[in-house]
Amino acid sequence: MDLQLKEKIIVVSGGAKGIGEGIVRTLAEEGALPVIIGRNRDDNMKALDQIQHKGNQVVAELTNPDECKKAIDAVAAMYGRIDGLVNNAGINDSVNLEEGTYDRFMASLHKNLVHYYLLAHHALPYLIQSKGAIVNIGSKVAETGQGGTSAYAAANGGRNALTREWAVELLKYGIRVNAVIVAESYTPLYEKWVQTLPDPEATLKKITEKIPLGQRMTTIEEIGSAVAFLLSEKSSHTTGQLIHVDGGYTHLDRAL
Repeated sequence: MDLQLKEKIIVVSGGAKGIGEGIVRTLAEEGALPVIIGRNRDDNMKALDQIQHKGNQVVAELTNPDECKKAIDAVAAMYGRIDGLVNNAGINDSVNLEEGTYDRFMASLHKNLVHYYLLAHHALPYLIQSKGAIVNIGSKVAETGQGGTSAYAAANGGRNALTREWAVELLKYGIRVNAVIVAESYTPLYEKWVQTLPDPEATLKKITEKIPLGQRMTTIEEIGSAVAFLLSEKSSHTTGQLIHVDGGYTHLDRAL
């Protein structure tokens, strides 16, 4: 299917690794020009190498509000337009209720939620011009809970709420806003977490056995395909939706 994304300028935060990298690769395969926003230039460039530099990158620390604006300004200076925004950057940093602090909780919101708002806010004038689309990447922890991760769960609840709020606010501009909700996807960050556990292999087996469809984790390519579809005109009447690309993990009976 031709998603008609050729030459579209799509901003992807955290596009250098993991799920973001899968999104960037898929967009490049569809002919789009993804622009990675990430804190590490070497990581950004490595990801661009994988797509033969069919796109660009901006170095920014997204927990700094000023750098969010500078990043969008840099993309606009490169291309003069923005056709889509994928809010993806973030990390499950395990700020819990019992041992967390105000400062750690607020810092986690800046890592995982505040820059979603700021990037969309600063990109909005360009998205209005292009009638572009926004896709927010979220996590099942907003709906299921996980334990030990209050800040990340709160951030993802915010991502879901902003998705629907923006879909309403931006109807008048024809801008569609949707979210792709991820459950279990094996990324470098996921591997790093698993390796901290006493028996990583047994833990992975226990997790994958509970994923209804295929008893396997969702690939970053599968997430990338869903994002590309939601950015494209092939999903022209879809907005305000939380699309779970998770093998049924969030909603199907795990006793299946």
